[in-house]
Amino acid sequence: MNEKIVIVDDEPITKMDLQELLEEAGYNVVGQASDGFEAIDVCQEQRPDLVIMDIKMPVLDGLKASKKIMYDKIAGGILLLTAFYDEAFVKKAREIGALGYLVKPLDEKSFIPTVEMCLSRAEKIQSLEKQVQEVSQKLEDRKIIDIAKGLLMKERNLDEQEAYKLLRKMSMDGRKSISEVARTIAIVYE
Repeated sequence: MNEKIVIVDDEPITKMDLQELLEEAGYNVVGQASDGFEAIDVCQEQRPDLVIMDIKMPVLDGLKASKKIMYDKIAGGILLLTAFYDEAFVKKAREIGALGYLVKPLDEKSFIPTVEMCLSRAEKIQSLEKQVQEVSQKLEDRKIIDIAKGLLMKERNLDEQEAYKLLRKMSMDGRKSISEVARTIAIVYE
């Protein structure tokens, strides 16, 4: 397994135990932190697939750090740990998009399967986000091409098909994508 994991906990023994469990299961622990600010720094540097983070920590707690990490998209996902169950924490964890929530002490038999599930969900979410981004880009390209066609139709007195053919010709002649040509036309003619 080559998934990168960061462990965040203010208790050194907990970090050591988690690292040992993860490495025995074949995971790559690429960093550790003792508070939320350190966690953000490590995630910016390492871009892990999963952050396993304690909620209660000094300086900046795990929920606030998770919110920042998810907002900046500097980790694939977050698995939150806590010493006690609290409905308010679970609700906040859901709101920030945490992939999992475990109560300490950890059951070794359920910890690794939970990590595996979180990593799988993170991968699916990233795939969906990439698809959304690609569709959004295609939609933006389509819009700019329609704008460029309209401008060419107006400026050169062409019908829609002729304007599109001209865009395609300019694209091939200039060895640029049709959307790049359309963006230039939109700037030049507006």
